[in-house]
Amino acid sequence: MRPTREPATSNGQTYMITLSTWGRRSLFSRDVWANLLIDTLYHYRGTAYCLHEFVVMPDHIHVILSPITSLEKAVQFIKGGFSYCAKKELGSNMEIWQKGFSDHRIRDAADYRIHLVYVQQNPVRKHLCERAEEYPYSSAGSRFELDSVPQGLKPSVSDKPVTARLEGAPFQSKITDEHVRIAPLQHKNTTS
Repeated sequence: MRPTREPATSNGQTYMITLSTWGRRSLFSRDVWANLLIDTLYHYRGTAYCLHEFVVMPDHIHVILSPITSLEKAVQFIKGGFSYCAKKELGSNMEIWQKGFSDHRIRDAADYRIHLVYVQQNPVRKHLCERAEEYPYSSAGSRFELDSVPQGLKPSVSDKPVTARLEGAPFQSKITDEHVRIAPLQHKNTTS
């Protein structure tokens, strides 16, 4: 049964989405595949969504975006666009994406910060690099241009820095000066 979802058509909402490869194959461990996926993300940036953060892991991606059309359409552009390019440019006829996707609507500035840290630190937690900025397929470094954080999700001047400590997560590294205890990330699974 498909969970109900609030409409995401031009409503100014921001989401963290997760897309996994079919059978959790490590397709994006190869440079050509990972770079083609990043090119696809940027191809639809500005027309289907605003791109705030991303990380391309070997068998999945996390993206923080604000849909311009609808969330489902934005995901369709990413998955379908990449599948088309992989077939055309890499000669691949295999099934690339697992059916559906996971999403979490970002509620406020603190929630945005938690998910930002989660996305940026994913390669570090998986021991793919020592520092998030070193990972070549992530927006954590300064090599990628990103859309600005939506106004309602920017931290206020009075907000203190947030440290993300995810309960049960394999990493427990100090990000800033304070510790905030949060529940594990909750995502909806949907089919597309």
